[in-house]
Amino acid sequence: MTDQTSYIPIKIHPLLRAQAIRVWVIGCAAVLAWVLLILVPPIAKANGLTAIASPLYTFFGFICHQMPDRSFHVLGEKFGVCSRCFGVYFGLVFGFLIYPFWRRIDDIEPISRIWLFLSLVPIGVDWLLGVTGIWANTFTSRFLTGLLLGAACATFIVPATVEITRNFTLRTRIKKAA
Repeated sequence: MTDQTSYIPIKIHPLLRAQAIRVWVIGCAAVLAWVLLILVPPIAKANGLTAIASPLYTFFGFICHQMPDRSFHVLGEKFGVCSRCFGVYFGLVFGFLIYPFWRRIDDIEPISRIWLFLSLVPIGVDWLLGVTGIWANTFTSRFLTGLLLGAACATFIVPATVEITRNFTLRTRIKKAA
């Protein structure tokens, strides 16, 4: 016997695709806004706007060590997060933007989780080699390994947010279509 809750009428498919595109656009805007927010503290501080910069540096201090020697700088001031964290967040933006070029936006089936775990290997190796003193990691290595992890995370976040949104609205759409 077929599970009636998993059946989606054919006339709803275009609506679900449009909804998925809206979710993707909102997600792109959110991660881009986050990356831009990371750039606000150094720009604000460089322009004497410490009332804006200080609370943002404090906020980002809860999620990143913000070590100046491990952070990118703009206008002589460090970013709100270190180069590795910035790589992760920039990777999210990159992953969101390229997602529709290699998968359908409305495809909610995630790729194998092994790819997420494999994306942790370079960042782990970079960190471990630095901690053990075997190799001194650089801004570039920290940024690129973070970028890889962020892009991999985006490939799981996009279908998850599409599916969550779909689950909130699907029953209503099916009732209206029936």
